[in-house]
Amino acid sequence: MGKRVILPPERGIERVELKDALEERYLAYALSTIMHRALPDARDGLKPVHRRILHAMRQLRLDPDAGFKKCARVVGDVIGKFHPHGDQAVYDALVRLAQSFAQRYPLVDGQGNFGNVDGDNAAAMRYTEARLTETARLLLDGIDEDAVDFRATYDGEEREPVVLPAAFPNLLANGSTGIAVGMATSIPPHNAAELLDAALHLIDKRTAKSGELLKYVKGPDFPTGGVIVDDKATIREAYNSGRGSFRVRARWHQEKTGHGTWVAVVTEIPYLVPKSRLIEKIAELLTARKLPLLADVRDESAEAVRIVLEPRSRSVDPTLFMESLFKLTELESRFPLNLNVLSGGLVPKVVSLSEALKEWLDYRREVLIRRGRFRLTEIKRRLEVLGGYLIAYLNLDQVIKIIRREDEPKPVLMKRFKLSEIQADAILNMRLRNLRKLEEFEIKKEHEALKKEKSELEKLIGSPARQWKSIANEIRRVRETYGPTTALGRRRTGFEQVKEIDIKAVTEAMIEREPLTFVVSQKGWIRALRGHQQDLSGLAWKGDDGLKLAFYAETTSKLLVFATNGRFYTLDASKLPGGRGHGEPIRLFADLDQGADVVDVCAYVGGRKFLVASRHGNGFVVAENECLGTTRKGKQVLNVKAPDRAAAIALVDGDSVAVVGENRKMVIFPLAGLPEMARGRGVRLQRYKEGGLSDVKPFTLAQGLTWLDPAGRTFTLDKKELADWRGKRADAGRLAPKGFPKSNRFR
Repeated sequence: MGKRVILPPERGIERVELKDALEERYLAYALSTIMHRALPDARDGLKPVHRRILHAMRQLRLDPDAGFKKCARVVGDVIGKFHPHGDQAVYDALVRLAQSFAQRYPLVDGQGNFGNVDGDNAAAMRYTEARLTETARLLLDGIDEDAVDFRATYDGEEREPVVLPAAFPNLLANGSTGIAVGMATSIPPHNAAELLDAALHLIDKRTAKSGELLKYVKGPDFPTGGVIVDDKATIREAYNSGRGSFRVRARWHQEKTGHGTWVAVVTEIPYLVPKSRLIEKIAELLTARKLPLLADVRDESAEAVRIVLEPRSRSVDPTLFMESLFKLTELESRFPLNLNVLSGGLVPKVVSLSEALKEWLDYRREVLIRRGRFRLTEIKRRLEVLGGYLIAYLNLDQVIKIIRREDEPKPVLMKRFKLSEIQADAILNMRLRNLRKLEEFEIKKEHEALKKEKSELEKLIGSPARQWKSIANEIRRVRETYGPTTALGRRRTGFEQVKEIDIKAVTEAMIEREPLTFVVSQKGWIRALRGHQQDLSGLAWKGDDGLKLAFYAETTSKLLVFATNGRFYTLDASKLPGGRGHGEPIRLFADLDQGADVVDVCAYVGGRKFLVASRHGNGFVVAENECLGTTRKGKQVLNVKAPDRAAAIALVDGDSVAVVGENRKMVIFPLAGLPEMARGRGVRLQRYKEGGLSDVKPFTLAQGLTWLDPAGRTFTLDKKELADWRGKRADAGRLAPKGFPKSNRFR
C-alpha cells in the first residue's frame, strides 16, 4: 500500500470530492448530448448539425435555382464557422439529407454519388456537389426578417440561428432518430399533405386529440414504400402515447413464368434495410436450409428495386410462401416510434401526434408575428422617407434654394419643413432624375399602398383570429406543392390487414409430406426410412448396437424424445438423417445432459395424455401439449434426482394402470388415482424393497390386460383373471402372471 500524498495548499490545487466531480461533468456531458446532438427541436425538426448545414449552404447562396458547389466547400464552412467537429461526421449528415431513400423530403439536392439503397457509401466530399431543395427553402423562409433569434457561434466570430422559421412540418415529415444519454428518439417519416391537413383541422379545432387526427394522418409514409400491417387500434395507441412501433413489410406481387410456375417479385423493401444485406441474409438462411420453401433468390434491380424469390415447388401457396419469408427474414421489420423531442428547443419530452403538430403551429404563429413586426418597422421607416419626399415635392423650389445657398442645408431643411433627420438625409441624397413629375406620382402611389399594408399588419398583429387565418392560408399554399397528386407528395407506404397464419400450417406447407419410418437404436441413434416399412431385419447397425424402437411418422411431424433426466425434447422430422448409413446420435439435435439416455421416442399428435414414471416408482399423468418444447434444451416434466431417473412412458388409454417392477412383481389400480400435472415428481405407483420400476401400462379393465412375448404373440388376461393383482396405488403387488415376458416389459 502506498502512502497518501497530501498536496500543500500553496500549489493552488483545489480539492473536490470525486463523486461530485463525476456527477457534475457527466451531467454536463449528458446535457450537451441531449441538447446539441441527439434530440431534434420540435419546431423545425432539426438537430444542430443539420441546421448549421442548411444555414451554411444559404450563406453560400446555394438556392434551388442556383448552381451546385462542392460538398467539401460546404463542409469546410460548417466546421470552420459553426460546428467544430469532424468533417466526416458533418459530411455524413449532409449525405443523409440528400438521400431520397433515407429522407422522405430531401433537404439537399445532391449531384454525384450519394450512396444507394444497397447500403453503399457516398463518394468522397471532393467529388460530390450539392445545393438546397425547395423544401429546405421553406424551412429557411423568413430568416432575414427577424423571424428567429440568432446566437454567437462557438468562437464568437459569427452568428447562427437558434432555430429555423420552418414553414414545413419537418419534424414528422422527415422524421429523426438519435440516442442521447438516458433517452433516445425515433420518429418515422410521414406524408406532408396528411400532416398539413391535420394541421388545418387543429387550427379549426385546437382541442382535437391525436385519435381525431388519424382520419388525416394514416400512419408513417416511408421513402422506400412498403406496407404497414398493424391494425388501427395499435396505430392509434402509438400516436396517443408517442411510443410504439410499426410493422413494415416489403411490397410484392406474383408473376407467372409459364407452365404453371411462378415467382414472387419484391419491388419495395422496409425502411432503412440495406438491399444488399437483405439478400445476403436470405442467401445465408437458404444455404443453412432454414427456408425450405425457397429455391433461389435473385437481385434484378436497376434503378428500381426488383428482388425475385423463386419457390421450391409451384404447388406452394404464394401467401404462405411469403409469410414464411416475412417471419424469418428482414422482408418484415419493426420501426419504433418514440416521439421524444426538445419542446420549445429546451425541454426533452415525449409528445403525442397532436402535441407535436400544435407545437409546430404555435411556433408558426410566433414566426408570423415576428415577421409582421419586422415588416411593420420597415414600412414605418419607408413611410417616413416617403413623407419627406412628398414635402420636398410640394416645396421643391424652396428646397433647391436652401440646398444651393446654405453651407449646411440639413439643419435648415429640418427646421423650415419640420423634417426628421432620416427625411432630411433622404432628400439630400435624392438624385436629380427623381425630381420629375412621374416620380412624384409613383411615390404617392407607394405611400398609399404602404399605409394600407401597415393597417393590415397592425390588424394582423392584434388579432389571433387573423393570425390563424393567415397561417392556414400559408399551409394551403404549401400543400399545393406536396399534394397527394404530385410526384413528391404521393403516399408511398400502403396499409394491409394481415390474417394471422397458423404456424403449423406454414411449417407443413414448407415441407412435402411423405411417410417415414423412424428407427431408434439402443445407443440413441436415429434415422428415417422412406415409407412405412414393417420388415427392419435387414438394417445394419454400428458395432454392437441394435434396434430399440421403431414407429411411423411423416416429414411434417414433430418427434417427442423422453429422456432419463425427465425432460422432453422436440425434434423436426424433416431435419433428421435419412435411412442410409447408421443415422446420427439424437444428441446432435438436442442438448441432452451427460449421462442421460433415451427412454422413448414418438411422433407428436396433440391432445393425448402420457403416464410418465421414474425408476423409484413415482409418476403422474401429463398432457401431450405440455411436453412440446421450443428449444434444444427441452422441457422439464418429470422431476428426478440422482440416482433416480425416468424409466417409463405410456399413452393414457382406459381406466386402469398396470405397473411392473424389476422384482417381477405387478400391481393393478384405478387410473383415477393418478394426478394430472404439467411438471412435478408425481405420486408413488408401486412400493419396492429392492430394485425399481420397470414398466407401466394404462388399459381398460373390462377388455383385459395384454402383452407381447418375444416371438410377437399376444397374451391377454381378462378382468376375472387379474383379480389377484388388483389392489391400491403404492402396493407392493405380487409376482407377474405365468408367461409374462422376462424383459419385464408389456411391449
